[in-house]
Amino acid sequence: MSHRRLLAALAIGAGILVAVPQSAIAHGLVGREDLPIPKWLFGWGSSVVLIASFVGLAVLWPKPRLEDAGERRTLSVPRILDPICGAIGVAIFALLVYAGFAGSQTATSNITPTFTFAVFWVGVAAASMVFGDIFKAFNPWRAVARVVAAIASAGGRRKLPAPMPYPVALGRWPAAAGILAFVWIELVYSGRTDPSNLAVLMLAYAAVQFVGMSLYGIESWNRYCDAFGVYFGLYARISPLRWERGALYRRPPLSGLTKLDPVPGTVALLCVMIGTTSFDGFSGGAAWGEIAPRMTDSLRELGFAQATALEIAFTIGLIAVVALIAGLFRLGVTGMRSGSGAAEPVDALAARFAHTLVPIALAYVVAHYFSLLAYQGQAMAYLVSDPLGEGANIFGTATSTIDYSWASATAIWYVQVAALVIGHVAGLILAHDRALVSFKDGQTATHSQYWMLAVMIAFTTLGLWLLSAANA
Repeated sequence: MSHRRLLAALAIGAGILVAVPQSAIAHGLVGREDLPIPKWLFGWGSSVVLIASFVGLAVLWPKPRLEDAGERRTLSVPRILDPICGAIGVAIFALLVYAGFAGSQTATSNITPTFTFAVFWVGVAAASMVFGDIFKAFNPWRAVARVVAAIASAGGRRKLPAPMPYPVALGRWPAAAGILAFVWIELVYSGRTDPSNLAVLMLAYAAVQFVGMSLYGIESWNRYCDAFGVYFGLYARISPLRWERGALYRRPPLSGLTKLDPVPGTVALLCVMIGTTSFDGFSGGAAWGEIAPRMTDSLRELGFAQATALEIAFTIGLIAVVALIAGLFRLGVTGMRSGSGAAEPVDALAARFAHTLVPIALAYVVAHYFSLLAYQGQAMAYLVSDPLGEGANIFGTATSTIDYSWASATAIWYVQVAALVIGHVAGLILAHDRALVSFKDGQTATHSQYWMLAVMIAFTTLGLWLLSAANA
């Protein structure tokens, strides 16, 4: 297909695809009346950016640039830094557990809930995109396991038994289940605001990690099964930095994602990451506000208590949205398979292109949780001085307050929209680059990505609608 025919085809597609966001955006943004441009322009503009990016990639990106991108050692890092970071991670974990049990059981006065859901869940994800896999260095259960293994090896007369081979079929399924469980606690579990409940769950999770690492080895377990290690590690692949004990390496942004091994469960994990965040936005909108009470009433008629019925209803909604995201991605991969004439099964092709979902997952996190981090993250100023909520003032900041005026609603909206657009453009770049090495020629590669473009626009539209619905 010539460039002229390609542009003509995309122009026709633009007329169809750009119309989708307008109808979706019509539901929301009623709380954004101070926006300086009409609300529907955000949907149109986002779609136009994606289509323009697609055209630009087809014309200006004829050869893969990320797949074989190398990395260069930038500087040496003192090896002692690794155990120091591990010790800090253990200290933070111990403080959170202690505060959960011994501190105030009011969520806003105790450091554990705010650190867990704002600083840890959102802040570390954003930092990983910039600085690389920092969680691996601070991972408390990994640090403890490494110390125990070192002591046992040095003091024992016999060598420690070799860990069992990690089951290939298990892949990243445990990590997918772990992230789904964490988000279930965050969005569904009625006891999530109780610091003591969070402390119990933290200890239970750490215990599972210790058992897993003892069976399958520290690094194998952290690479595939530790939900947070895998979760933050995926975002760290976006970063231009890669840390290794004793050295820091630099690489082109996004290129780390092309090295992601497509083991079983990878696609499921990424669909969970996007779907759970999507449900968080959906559950704050008017549509779910009408659906949830009806589901809850139906469950109560079956004999469930009010709190249990509400949890079951939210659980069903959470799983349904994850399934919707998985269906959209599979639809795009099925269309890509048809457009390219590829002979491999859809599941194999989906696994090969799974890494394209990582920047989209991060975009959803930034878009949906930026305001949480921007505002609730400020609470850490007084919580570090009074972590137990008992009137202490260790660092002299216990009287500080949250400044809600530093970022306007309009500014936050621009950040959210920018995050969604940039994340989906990055996904298009990764998909185009992978297509160039997966299919027989550039024309076939471009043709195969029509469906993926439609999926990216669908994800962007969904994200904008969820944001607007949650802020309506």
